[in-house]
Amino acid sequence: MRVGVQQLLIVLVIVIIIFGPTQIPKLTKMFGKSVKGFKEGMEEPEEVVEDAPKPKKKAKKAAAKVEADEEADEE
Repeated sequence: MRVGVQQLLIVLVIVIIIFGPTQIPKLTKMFGKSVKGFKEGMEEPEEVVEDAPKPKKKAKKAAAKVEADEEADEE
């Protein structure tokens, strides 16, 4: 389904009627910030994974103990 020029003009007229010509620049600015924030959010998980703190030795030992206990319970 393609959107034609006529449909775009109708939507534009409705937006102008609803929000008024003075609010449209504010709306476009907010929309631009939202898109920018979304793009930054999509890139963020890669950086977060790289910067994640390493588990401490005690935590590794505790996790190994839990796994060993679970394996012993299964046998």
